[in-house]
Amino acid sequence: MSSSVLFDAPGPKTVARHRLYTLLTIVGLLGILAFFAYRMLVTRQFEYDKWEVFLTPRYIRFILVDGLLNTLGMAVFAIIAAIVFGLVFGVGKLSDHGWLRWLSFAVVEFFRAVPVLLLMTFLFLQFAIGDGPLSPFWCVVLALMLYNGAVLAEVFRAGINAVPSGQVEAAYALGLRKSQVMVQIQLPQAVKTMLPAIISQMVVALKDTSLGFYILAPGLTAVYRPIYQEFGNQVPAALVIAAIYIVVNLILTWVATLVQRRLLGERKVSASA
Repeated sequence: MSSSVLFDAPGPKTVARHRLYTLLTIVGLLGILAFFAYRMLVTRQFEYDKWEVFLTPRYIRFILVDGLLNTLGMAVFAIIAAIVFGLVFGVGKLSDHGWLRWLSFAVVEFFRAVPVLLLMTFLFLQFAIGDGPLSPFWCVVLALMLYNGAVLAEVFRAGINAVPSGQVEAAYALGLRKSQVMVQIQLPQAVKTMLPAIISQMVVALKDTSLGFYILAPGLTAVYRPIYQEFGNQVPAALVIAAIYIVVNLILTWVATLVQRRLLGERKVSASA
């Protein structure tokens, strides 16, 4: 029987205890779901009139076009811009020039500290009220870019520093400049190791588009209000909107994970070759 060098294999009592904990957790979760279903039944949330709207083609189109497409649009623009922002300032924090390094540090730390909703509100009040140049849609995109980009800057910096120093020294020994080492050696390896953190931040950006509801931006949370105001179905509408967010996030995570596996597979093939 093989055993790990890091820990002893659990004995019969420990295995039985873990199984009991698992059983109690499952029973607890089922109890919570049963209580939630009971409350919905008591408050008559299962009535057909409250769910009929989600079977009506006109309202389905309203949710998918005015809600989901706008949410995906904000998320896509914000994620792409955040990756560029994070890459620029993450590399800037590693610069040999002191002024650039401290400027990047100040920008990253500032936008990491400011809450996303406060950023959205500030941009909306400054640039969208009256004849402002931005719409609420772009206020959401810009706020998410600044916050998530600041977080990704730290991710890029850590990923670049995680590349083995021996490879960097070997590249310098071959006569490569620092910019060439960064582009050809460090960044390609860093991105592959950073993908889980980037995927997580993409999911965060997609969910945070819901905050645009506060500044009258379009999206799934924006279509939630007129539906429940017309049909008085706050709970069913919230469940449907939440389900759409969950499905989209699962799809996003699945696609990103496939990309990560392919990149890791290519790296293993190239290493073996």
